[in-house]
Amino acid sequence: MPCYEFQGLRPVVDAASYLHPLASLIGDVIVGPGCYIGPGASLRADFGRIIVERDASIQDNATIHVSTERDTVIKRGATIAHGAVVHGCEIGENCLVGINSVVLDAAILAPECLVAAMSFVPHGMEVPQRSVLMGIPARIVRTLAGEEVSWRNDGDGDYQLLTREALTSLRQTEPLRQVQPDRKRTRIEASAVTLTRRSSD
Repeated sequence: MPCYEFQGLRPVVDAASYLHPLASLIGDVIVGPGCYIGPGASLRADFGRIIVERDASIQDNATIHVSTERDTVIKRGATIAHGAVVHGCEIGENCLVGINSVVLDAAILAPECLVAAMSFVPHGMEVPQRSVLMGIPARIVRTLAGEEVSWRNDGDGDYQLLTREALTSLRQTEPLRQVQPDRKRTRIEASAVTLTRRSSD
């Protein structure tokens, strides 16, 4: 995978995390254990430090950058969804930053917030715990009840299961030229969180 040293600082990725070969890490990036860094994700720490705490998920084509104003910190269990941009801010524990949303410099999301897809969290916005943010610019539309935070990643969420599976079974290969008649389907056992959510639906 493309990892680059910058001014003598090399990225650090815990051995218990999965870093896809098409992800890109530059400079002062520190990734804790149990994290999933998906294909096309870019973590570029040239103006400051990027810290991704344990059990966090940085999904496909997400962009994580820093500013001269502050480091970027993604706290334990947070999920940065596909195509999201996180820049010089703090994402609290078990937050979910939705698909193609943007969180700008000096914004601080307290734990267990949900940023809706395609929302824009402006510079310096401070968001209280369990807030749902929507819109451009984002505004708080309501507060989540504890049981609604169904995406918590305490080590056994879906992306932590995917991390463990990817570490053992994902490998580059050539494509087949036709479908096998007995082709099986992928299977990752649902987490206790997912099962609880499904049983309450």
